[in-house]
Amino acid sequence: MKVTTEKNEKVANMIFGTIYPLYLDRLEKNGRTKEELDQVIKWFTGYSQETLDALINEKVTYRTFFKKAKIHKNAHMIKGVVCGYRIEEIEDEFEVYKQCRQIEKLIDELAKGRKMEKILRKEKK
Repeated sequence: MKVTTEKNEKVANMIFGTIYPLYLDRLEKNGRTKEELDQVIKWFTGYSQETLDALINEKVTYRTFFKKAKIHKNAHMIKGVVCGYRIEEIEDEFEVYKQCRQIEKLIDELAKGRKMEKILRKEKK
């Protein structure tokens, strides 16, 4: 599937704090915890727990959420299909959309029971 400017803008303007509880619900139904969800998000964004909590409470958009983040240097290692979109094929001009799909891929892996050390990608030595 192809990402469009309209699709990118729609996602960019969504409120992260309204989606976060949906992520959490999904994970808790699969036996995972809020701490694990936060760990994955903090790894991806570089946020502290205090900053993550503040951004959720401030109801920032995904655009602001990702703009303030220091995306992990290994984020390029997040590959696969989420919602019909192959992450590695999403064009750079749709950065917010790509980052949203990357974080969702990490959450999918967590929900499916993947080990945390596999989810938090590391360069092979």
